[in-house]
Amino acid sequence: MSQIDFNRLRFVVVDDSHPMRRIVRTLLHGFGAREVIEAEDGAAGLEAFTNQVPDIVIMDWAMPIFDGLELTQMIRQPGANPNPFVPIIMLTAHSEKRRVTAARDAGVTEFLAKPLSARGLYQRIVNVVVNPRPFVRTKTYFGPDRRRSLNPNYSGPECRRGGPTDFVNQKLVAASAQAHS
Repeated sequence: MSQIDFNRLRFVVVDDSHPMRRIVRTLLHGFGAREVIEAEDGAAGLEAFTNQVPDIVIMDWAMPIFDGLELTQMIRQPGANPNPFVPIIMLTAHSEKRRVTAARDAGVTEFLAKPLSARGLYQRIVNVVVNPRPFVRTKTYFGPDRRRSLNPNYSGPECRRGGPTDFVNQKLVAASAQAHS
């Protein structure tokens, strides 16, 4: 079992709901986090991401100015910001399969449906720190590998086809916060 040293992680929480930001902040502080920066919409979230260079971004889907998908796509632009590899946890009430797929295809690292549970949030954070997914670059996508496991015999509808895929070397900023127990 791995433990995470939350007090070494910097979080940006982007949600247009003040009560939801407060809940997420309270949970993160309960886990031991010290640095939790809040933003009330996608534009403020992009500014906080750019200025604070967080280890993990937790964001809502439906927000004014830029929604969670648009913000994710902006963050995932290599060369346009300080850390396009940052883990992004999408926290939303929109949990239909097509929305989960759209979030994955935009570059979201983990998806967490509301109502929020402390255990669910904790598990997603531990997963992005302890088991970071490799990043890939194709003609149309840059972000975490959308496959959770490698199965060379898979040939279903989600099978990767088309042009070459480059696995991108990346170093998870939050890896320094990992301590094995």
